[in-house]
Amino acid sequence: MDLITPGFGLVFWTAVTFIFLLVILRKFAWKPILGAVSDREEGIKNALASAENARKEMENLTADNERILQEARAEREAMLKDAREMKNKMISDAKDEAQAQASKMIEQAQAAIESEKKAAMAELKSHVAGLSVDIAEKVVRQELSNKDKQLALVESMLGDAKLN
Repeated sequence: MDLITPGFGLVFWTAVTFIFLLVILRKFAWKPILGAVSDREEGIKNALASAENARKEMENLTADNERILQEARAEREAMLKDAREMKNKMISDAKDEAQAQASKMIEQAQAAIESEKKAAMAELKSHVAGLSVDIAEKVVRQELSNKDKQLALVESMLGDAKLN
């Protein structure tokens, strides 16, 4: 029955041994264990903070990349718009210049045609006048070759002169 009801000495020596073991563990084991646990906890906190910073930095980089892409797209669109406007202006200028040259050539051609027409008309008038003189000369010779016809022509002319 001694084992079931411990005596005062057993309890005393067990308590002394337990307290002695606690002091030794506190002095040599608890501080290093708690220090290691504290260091580990601090390392985990630092790792979590670093991961959070890295995540924020990645978000910032992603936002910067998106902003840079938007700027690049806007710049590309502006360059394409400028290129289209320049192309349209060049085409329009070329059309205007071609139209002006065509109009100038048409005016020159019309002037040349008018000049040729006037020259042809003058030549035609000259030729017709020459033919008319030749015909009139032949008619007058034929008329004047006969004496009776000469007298009739003179009387006719005198009659016309009196009438006028």
